[in-house]
Amino acid sequence: MKQSVYRSYEELPLFLSAENVAKVLGISISGAYELMHEKSFPVLQIGHRKVIPKEQFRTWVEQSIGGGVV
Repeated sequence: MKQSVYRSYEELPLFLSAENVAKVLGISISGAYELMHEKSFPVLQIGHRKVIPKEQFRTWVEQSIGGGVV
């Protein structure tokens, strides 16, 4: 498993790309793109680009682990 390069949510940009998501979760970029196609995953489409708002990503992570503090 890949290791995250980020140590806290504060280090993340306001909007995350698939590459950012992959680095945060320690997964491949293709795995991040798969997540971005899940209905429950918070994706915002801006033109042809898909981004993930940082705060919605954080909420998704907390809900995915059962509401625990991240």
